[in-house]
Amino acid sequence: MKTKSVYLDYAATTPVDDAVLRAMLPYFSQTFGNANSAHAYGASAALAVDTARRKIADCIGAKPNEIYFTSGGTEADNWAVLGAVHAENARGKHLIVSAVEHAAVLSSCRRLEKEGYTVTYLPVDEHGAVCVDDLRATLRDDTVLVSVMTANNEVGTLQPVKALAQAAHERGVPFHTDAVQAAGSIPIDVNGSGADMLSLSAHKFYGPKGVGVLYIRNGVWPASLLTGGHQERMRRGGTVNVPGAVGMAEALCAATERLTEHAAQVRALRDAFAARICREIDGVKLYGVGAPQLPQHVCASFAGVEKEALLFTLDLHGVACSAGAACASGSLEPSHVLSAMGVPPDEARGAVRFSLGKYTTQEDIDYAAMALQKSVAKLRETTTLFAERTDNIYNV
Repeated sequence: MKTKSVYLDYAATTPVDDAVLRAMLPYFSQTFGNANSAHAYGASAALAVDTARRKIADCIGAKPNEIYFTSGGTEADNWAVLGAVHAENARGKHLIVSAVEHAAVLSSCRRLEKEGYTVTYLPVDEHGAVCVDDLRATLRDDTVLVSVMTANNEVGTLQPVKALAQAAHERGVPFHTDAVQAAGSIPIDVNGSGADMLSLSAHKFYGPKGVGVLYIRNGVWPASLLTGGHQERMRRGGTVNVPGAVGMAEALCAATERLTEHAAQVRALRDAFAARICREIDGVKLYGVGAPQLPQHVCASFAGVEKEALLFTLDLHGVACSAGAACASGSLEPSHVLSAMGVPPDEARGAVRFSLGKYTTQEDIDYAAMALQKSVAKLRETTTLFAERTDNIYNV
């Protein structure tokens, strides 16, 4: 089989769009000033940042002064969780998150637990979705934050964010949602969702790495995470990444403008790919299907095949995919998302995530499906031969 290159890991990161790169380039060398400097160079940079802030706000239904630039989704999540909880320390020390959150949220929760806070981890159903009644049952008088992601990064399941935010607000509790995986794939509307804080990261929708946004609704005051200068209206220290802000705005505007078209295109290819591998390979199990889901995700396990071996073999064929979240790719433990969904550990350890994007073609998925079929067959044959030889040795 002729080797070609097929990228099916768009959920991990996306290539920077050509138009985005062109928009960014002048701010590396021509309009290079510090946006907080009080001279013409700084004023030009500040204008670019303000324009980017306004564009991003328009894309998600926010006000420009509710947009705060960060170094990415992890910082935005950390700031939302740690900042909101620390700001309300006098009111209570209890927060609620889902069991399937990104590591950026879960690691913040573990830190807070060491500080004496109590964290309730909401269970999910077999599709990875949170039940609103479960949230209502766990809200307490001392609850100071609820954080539930908009869409899961491993299986693509969409959460009932609007209903969850409403339940939190009924008890006077602020609501944060990590929309990093969702932005660019589904519409994001902070007013429609009711989110008080919302995290974004540019590299998930064909923008640059190293820049993100935390939307903070006016009237919500999380404590600062990064202290130093007076940047970002004295709420986040650090020199603003001007090229990153410009690129993020360009990317989000482009993704929002073509969202319906690209989502339909990707969903059709995703469904065709999922149907083909289920038809042509025995022992396939898909996760997250049967519930509202992002258009690009296929999370699957293959009976008798280890994910590490499968990823390696697919890579030899030129097919790039992942074992789940890129930040946990080195872990031998089963995915915490699949575990929370009730998937048995041995099965969860074998799960692989394929994620498509706007540059994915029919030829790509045809090649990937063929490579996957051959890889699974070869690995199963090797596993069977190894098992037979081991049995022979111990039966002597």
